[in-house]
Amino acid sequence: MGAQYGAVSALSINSDCTRLLCGFAKGQITMWDLANGKLLRTITDAHPPGTAILHIKFTDDPTIAICNDSGGSVFELSFKRVMGVRTCESRCLFSGAKGEVCCIEPLLVKLELRDHPITQYALLAMASLTKVLVIGLKPSLKVWLTFPYGKTNPASVPLLSWQFVAVQSAVMPMLAFCRGNAIHFLLVKKDESGAIHVSKQRQLHLHYDLINLTWINSRTLALLDSAEKLHVVDRQSQHELEIVDIAEVQLVYNSSHFKSLATGGNVSQALALVGEKACYQSVSGYGGQIIYLGTKSVHVITLRTWRERLDYLLKQERFIEALSLAWSLHEGKAKAVVGLFGDQSKRKGVVGDRMVEILLQYVDRALKKCPEQGKIQVMEQHFQEMVPVMVDYCLLLERIDLLFGQIYNKLSEISVAKGVFIECLEPFILNDKLTSITPQVMKDLLIHFQDRDMMENIEACIVHMDITSLDIQQVVHMCWEHSLYDAMIYVYNRGMNDYITPMEKLFQIISPPLRAGKSLTDEQVVMGNKLLVYISCCLAGRAYPLGNIPEDLVSLVKHQVFEFLIRLHSTEVASGEELYPQIRTLLHFDTREFLNVLALTFEDFRNDKQAVEHQQRIVDILLKVMVENSDFTPSQVGCLFTFLARQLAKPDNTLFVNRMLFDQVLEFLCSPDDESRHAERQQVLLELLQAGGIVQFDECRLIAMAEKAAFYQVCEFMYEKKQLYDKVICCYLNDQLRQEEIFNYVHNMLSIPGYSTEEKESVWNKTMEHFKELVLINPTKAAELLAVHFSTELRSIVDQLEDEYLLFQLLQSLLDSSDGVQVNRELLQLNPDIHEQYLNLLCQHDPRHVTDFLRVSEHYRLEEAIQITKKHKLHEASAYLLEKEGDIHGAFLVLLEILKLKLSLFTDGAREENEETVQVAETILEETVALCQRNSHSLNQQQREALWFPLLEAVMSTQKQLKDGSSSQALESLKHLTKQVLNSMTGFIALPSVLQRILQDPMYGKGKLGEIQNLILGMIDTFNYELTLLETTTNLLNHDLHWSLCNLRGAVSRGLNPKQEHCSICLQQYKRRQEGTEEVIVFSCGHIYHAHCLQSKDCGVQIEGQTRWTCYKCNSGNKAGRRRDLGSDVNRGRSTSLAQIKVMSASYSANRDSDNRKPVEATLEPQQIQAFDQLRRLYRGPSRLAILTELSRNRSSDKHGLLHPGSVANSVFQNENFQLRLSPPPVTED
Repeated sequence: MGAQYGAVSALSINSDCTRLLCGFAKGQITMWDLANGKLLRTITDAHPPGTAILHIKFTDDPTIAICNDSGGSVFELSFKRVMGVRTCESRCLFSGAKGEVCCIEPLLVKLELRDHPITQYALLAMASLTKVLVIGLKPSLKVWLTFPYGKTNPASVPLLSWQFVAVQSAVMPMLAFCRGNAIHFLLVKKDESGAIHVSKQRQLHLHYDLINLTWINSRTLALLDSAEKLHVVDRQSQHELEIVDIAEVQLVYNSSHFKSLATGGNVSQALALVGEKACYQSVSGYGGQIIYLGTKSVHVITLRTWRERLDYLLKQERFIEALSLAWSLHEGKAKAVVGLFGDQSKRKGVVGDRMVEILLQYVDRALKKCPEQGKIQVMEQHFQEMVPVMVDYCLLLERIDLLFGQIYNKLSEISVAKGVFIECLEPFILNDKLTSITPQVMKDLLIHFQDRDMMENIEACIVHMDITSLDIQQVVHMCWEHSLYDAMIYVYNRGMNDYITPMEKLFQIISPPLRAGKSLTDEQVVMGNKLLVYISCCLAGRAYPLGNIPEDLVSLVKHQVFEFLIRLHSTEVASGEELYPQIRTLLHFDTREFLNVLALTFEDFRNDKQAVEHQQRIVDILLKVMVENSDFTPSQVGCLFTFLARQLAKPDNTLFVNRMLFDQVLEFLCSPDDESRHAERQQVLLELLQAGGIVQFDECRLIAMAEKAAFYQVCEFMYEKKQLYDKVICCYLNDQLRQEEIFNYVHNMLSIPGYSTEEKESVWNKTMEHFKELVLINPTKAAELLAVHFSTELRSIVDQLEDEYLLFQLLQSLLDSSDGVQVNRELLQLNPDIHEQYLNLLCQHDPRHVTDFLRVSEHYRLEEAIQITKKHKLHEASAYLLEKEGDIHGAFLVLLEILKLKLSLFTDGAREENEETVQVAETILEETVALCQRNSHSLNQQQREALWFPLLEAVMSTQKQLKDGSSSQALESLKHLTKQVLNSMTGFIALPSVLQRILQDPMYGKGKLGEIQNLILGMIDTFNYELTLLETTTNLLNHDLHWSLCNLRGAVSRGLNPKQEHCSICLQQYKRRQEGTEEVIVFSCGHIYHAHCLQSKDCGVQIEGQTRWTCYKCNSGNKAGRRRDLGSDVNRGRSTSLAQIKVMSASYSANRDSDNRKPVEATLEPQQIQAFDQLRRLYRGPSRLAILTELSRNRSSDKHGLLHPGSVANSVFQNENFQLRLSPPPVTED
């Protein structure tokens, strides 16, 4: 048949394996009887001729099959047998004209699910190049779902696959489909009305493209990517379980059939592109197996059973991985599980038995692989890696018998392994995973830890163990011997329900040293804290150190503990023992913590009558013990009464305390025999009052005693309670430790709302009364307070301060802006004498910062300030003030006098000069030069010479005096200063005048010009440079103007040639409107518009009665900006353009007299403006004309000088990157 029909392109076997359908590359279909190999049917007219069979599939109905050809069409084949004649009827289900289908997949139901309600619809999934369709063939043809792919790779292969999955308690069909790298899952279910609903499940996104998609079972997928790598993926978790490279299979692709080469290749390009990786007929899945057809062989891939997976790992001695896999199987969390059947308990039993076998094998391997020789550390490390795994899995399986039976017995054969095993139990015991141990193992554990002196580890383990697994006698003996008190308490409590004996033992440890007045060791302090915690737990119903006391014992334990605490004497009475030794010991150990324990306990005693009696009894004992003895410190006594005050202040209080005791405590705290512990006694009394004890005192007597004892915090507390806020200020002032806090207190009182006007006024008055003291405390904070709340009293506060330095500090903080204090400017303007007073103090105490203050401040009077600086001989400050006043010459004379004084140091008889002298002279000279430079712009030539020439003379005269017998170093320094002056003055004094003055000097007028040769040559070079620059810029300007005017004239006189014959806005030909009066506007860019259309687009601007039009298309992107620029450019001109938009015309108004004639500004036409704009855009950046205009502006104020440093700040010459453009202008097309 190969020669007639071509190659076999598709195969399908029916559900009972009796019939075989074959599709051929030339389009024929044959049916065979698999029992005898007989040809039953040959079908040639089931689909259009000339197309290959891509897919042929039997449905659950053996008389119906589906075929898909290379034309993209899908047909239903119905097989019948009438009167012994076999026939086949074909029905088109989907036409390739509506989209080419390249994959079909009918829903096939297993025999055990034949009664499923979904089978009556005979569902068929079809995948075209753009979408997926799910249709029902029965009872009538119906489309149930259409799902488009979205944007995908056109070369990717559409894939479909059905599988029944368990959803809750039902089994439903799920369709997995994919094209590219995303798998979609659709769950199909039928409702009560008979309709089918399709719900979309979570997608699976991949990082590779698929060419095949096959279900292995209901949870596992086998995905084949375009690189022929097989990926096993769990659907629910979307985890990739394994990757297998199957390139060696040499998979057969169906590309030739998709291209329909046997029939002439009459397929679309899209289908042929998909067929490059199509392998639909080479992969088949059935019964958990996947069969791959290669060019030379057939490969079958299956999932291993769970036993095979474990055996595979064990064979490679990967025991830990095998145990991990087995436990996941035991818990039902493993993926891709095959061969594990039954309910959950049965599966756990089977897997658990297998895990026991693996554990025993693992123990045998651990013993076998143990190094026989070498260091013990090596052996310990070997077992430390393996034993914890055994213990962990035995505990997970709850097989304690196995752990302490076979495994422990095997490991005990090696002493190192036995020790490691025992030590490995500790973390499991501490985490409460292991609470019960066999007696033998427990005995070995105690011996092992005891031999290694690891008693703390033993104690930690005992308190986590079940008491029934312990040998109580052995444990108690060990605890007493090694002082394991936590373990002892645990054993006595849990094993014997004895809560008092451990307390007695702990008291015996800490009582003797406390009675003897000795300090406790660190170990004894730990025992004391342990005792307090133990008592607190017993009274609160909690077990120590873990858990809770049994409910039936809680009240009994509390009663026993109270009875123990209030005993008159201990069990073993020592000689000289005082009454109530337990309470006395705890009070001496830590009064505060013991009272805190009692306070927490009293919270639970509300409804317990017996406990209330115990409460009153303990309070009475506390008062008797502490008040009648002088052994306790004020802090300890205060803690007691604070505790009592808190208890008495509670609304449901049942305690009774004699009020006279509080008075005694007050006397004790405020009138001690000595003045020691003042802060401690004050803090104790304050805590007592804050805890509610204030109701126990007479307030007037309390305040009087607190003032007498200098308890200012207590006084503050009482004054605030009585709302006497002004007296609080006195408390802060008298308290040396808290004086700084007064500023925040006053600020808050005067700023925060909630206080009455009278209260704020009293605080304000009291603060004013003591403001001098505030300045003494902190001048800066006092200035801040003054600026915010007392600015109106500035004058009176200044008058109060008699100490000049104190006043200086206050005014410095107030007026110096560097401190950040903001004062009302209007107030400072009204009090300029304050500034002058501060200036006078500043000259006395900090003269270096006088000039800085004068520069910053604006509120002093110049005349008075000048007098002050002159009085204190601060010449630099005087010069600054004279300059500010406008007396430039006076300021210059002051600085010149200072300069002469400093230069005189060079000419003294000693002729001593050093770097410091030179540096000081240079500094004064720089200040003098800066003064001359700042003011030369506003002076005429004669006034400038009056500044610069005396300065030059002062420097040159000093140099002249040093000519004979002077040191070369001093002479060089003076030459440098002379050169500095000359370089600075050449910008303001004409060069001929400078040269003339130099030559007129007697020193240089004797024919010895060698010394000033360099200076004169430098001046001549500067002159030549300026001359060359002027000639060059003149030539550039003339060239630019000629080029600009030529291009402008050519642009505005050129004729306009429209690019089209219609308006660029309404798109109507302008010729059609020639009959009307509509104006037509043509731009130089070639666009043409009706005037009405331009006006509707707001493209016209009214300027001086004329309409200026702009091209709509060329300027639509920056329309608003163009209109704004046009109007502004016309009004002010363009500073950076090569010509002005407006030019002055010689025409005059005809209707005016000749006497009143005024020149009229003639503006450019719209097309001229647009041509000029194009020219301007062509020549970007500041033009050379703009640069030279700025140059001339800078030179206008000084005809003879050079460019000076004080030019305009935004000048192009201030730009470091400025470069004069000497390149020729751009060339434009005519």
